Amino acid sequence: MKVGIIANITKENIFPALEHLIKLLEKNGFEYFLSDLLYASRENFGASIPETSFIPNSSFGMCDIVISFGGDGTMLNTAYDLRMTNTPVAGINFGKLGFLAEYEINGIEEFIKDLKEKNYITEERMALQAKCGKESGQELYAINDLVLDKGRWPKMIELTIQVNGEYVTTFSADGLIVSTPTGTTGYSLSTGGPIVVPNADVITICPIAPHTLTMRPLVVSADKVITVTMKSQHTSVQVNCDGQRVNYYEPPVTIEIMKSNNPFQLIHTNKTNYFEILRNKLFWGIDLRKNS
Repeated sequence: MKVGIIANITKENIFPALEHLIKLLEKNGFEYFLSDLLYASRENFGASIPETSFIPNSSFGMCDIVISFGGDGTMLNTAYDLRMTNTPVAGINFGKLGFLAEYEINGIEEFIKDLKEKNYITEERMALQAKCGKESGQELYAINDLVLDKGRWPKMIELTIQVNGEYVTTFSADGLIVSTPTGTTGYSLSTGGPIVVPNADVITICPIAPHTLTMRPLVVSADKVITVTMKSQHTSVQVNCDGQRVNYYEPPVTIEIMKSNNPFQLIHTNKTNYFEILRNKLFWGIDLRKNS
């Protein structure tokens, strides 16, 4: 089995952990490849790594699986790099929450054993794609969410929403979050949006600080095309993808958002389930008063 490794080298003490991972892969007969972004920092490894083991992220499609070593942000970046492939990704959490990167650093040995025995689940997660009417050649892609907001402008902007060409509403707000089911436990959740189970085929639309009490989150089926027109008195508005990639547009601008044809293949353990992760990571449904 060919295993790719993409890591967030800004994490403290990540190189000793990476070296431990590599030794375990070698011991268990895996062929491994490292992101070429690690090549410049190869002196941080205690043992020498063959130069042929470093490959561009764009080449990781040849691997059977890719290990994302970092936090959820690293997972989202990895998913973007692999968006044109069908390569599944497993996340080892070296960050804080670890909602997507659910394998913990202190369980690497068990993780490698599960990989070898194929004792895991591969789950297809919906992604979003979008395009700007002014720049039809540029496509946006997100696993969690697309956030359309006022950018550097201190005042609200005007947003008009259409679904499959049907007018929905026009309102003033700081912005709008359009999220996948995976993304509903992210930024969308902080705006009062619902938690949606990952296998639901829906898209969630959540306003950010709307200037009306009647504007509430909306859930639509994933086969719909969501069109949002943004108007602002400022010189630009912005659209960011997964909190990773930011694009600036001159208003008024219209963005078309839809379900992507390139979903994300996520590897996760079969020793837990989504609701258990919600309880353990987000304390969802737990009465904290009982522990006080």
